[in-house]
Amino acid sequence: MRDPPAPHTPHPSLTGCAPAETCPPDPSTPLPHATRVAPFQIHGPVPMPLLRRGFALLLLILLCATAHAGVADAPGERLQVTVITYGPGDTYWERFGHIAIELRDAQDGEAISFNYGVFDFDEKGFLLNFARGRMHYLMDAEPTAVDTGYYVQAGRSITRQRLAFTPQQATALRDFLLWNLRPENARYDYDYYVDNCSTRVRDALDKALGGILKTALAVRPGGMTYRQQTDRLMSAQPWLMLLLDLGLGPYADQPLSGWQEGFIPMALQRELRAVQVSDGHGGQTPLVIEEHEVSPNRVDAPPTRAPDLRGPMALAGAALAMLLAISRRRMPALFAVLGSLWLVVAGLAGVLMLGLWTLTTHHSAWANANLLLFNPLAFALLPALWRSLRGTATARWMDGLLVIQLLAGLLALALHLLPGVVQQNQPWLLLALPVWLALAWALRSAQPKPSR
Repeated sequence: MRDPPAPHTPHPSLTGCAPAETCPPDPSTPLPHATRVAPFQIHGPVPMPLLRRGFALLLLILLCATAHAGVADAPGERLQVTVITYGPGDTYWERFGHIAIELRDAQDGEAISFNYGVFDFDEKGFLLNFARGRMHYLMDAEPTAVDTGYYVQAGRSITRQRLAFTPQQATALRDFLLWNLRPENARYDYDYYVDNCSTRVRDALDKALGGILKTALAVRPGGMTYRQQTDRLMSAQPWLMLLLDLGLGPYADQPLSGWQEGFIPMALQRELRAVQVSDGHGGQTPLVIEEHEVSPNRVDAPPTRAPDLRGPMALAGAALAMLLAISRRRMPALFAVLGSLWLVVAGLAGVLMLGLWTLTTHHSAWANANLLLFNPLAFALLPALWRSLRGTATARWMDGLLVIQLLAGLLALALHLLPGVVQQNQPWLLLALPVWLALAWALRSAQPKPSR
């Protein structure tokens, strides 16, 4: 093995749960250091495969335990269980925050941080798997000081919650985490909403607690839906927020419980405060027995509520519809540009949403009613737009397509008004319907009058 690369600053991933490269073990630290990089950035060669590094890490923990007491073999009475929550960062892949479980040997001070936010960029077919919704994430572990160093430097908040685990529960958690760290167990199929770095931490805690966590949180109503949380956390990047909102289907609008909303690290941090566990004497005690902020937030924090997109989208739809109606006679070139741009964007958006529904496992994008407003049929209307500028009649089938598109828009509106319909796509209805109506009127008014 060659010499270790020069030290560098770790970086988090798309969801705040950091991807990783591998670097050789540093003999000056008790555990190998995981080199973390942002998506699509490679900061150096990878000396050995990531799973081999994970196995080496596990082996080193166990070997060190034979030489001195530590996390791997400490009795449960000496193990302290702490959840560490890292706040959102500035860039889009940091907006969802990050979370980890720390196990600390209270006697010798060894503290190991376990997290589920690692992926291997060099995995074969990584980009294709990412597009198809079949991303493979990994569990990782490293000294807490190494894990938190980046976040302090980046100005992201760090909050520690020490939990009231009995010795038996702490031992069970430690044994499960070490088992999970083995190469054959470390990999899992990542899902943005139901199986991510935060839900894995939640599930590991619940398993060690004997199901107490899920029992308590499943009956607590969550504060927001998947869509609202996504819009809230991505609001600092408006165009990306709009793209994500457009692509989400009815799955993203279901009411959430406190258990489900734990897919957000900060929401899980909040929900843990509400859980009570047995105190061993017939009474109840809070699960969180100590909480303090280690490092304050020094970056712009996300808003507490999701932005209301209805007003801005309604204004945009009305403005574009008015421009199309006015420019048809007075500025034909502007009408052609605006109309063509709308049809191309609507067609591309439709292709994207149709692909997400039929070709991927992104179930949060399935059955998207926005397909009635933006679909590939828009491409077929481009010739009708340009023929109208020359004053030539359009083919009957093009008129039929325009009628179908208008009917699809009305169907989208009707579906939204029906009781029991979940998808909350009012902003896109307010944007698209006025534009389609204005475009249809402009195209029909441009048809040459029949001679008498």
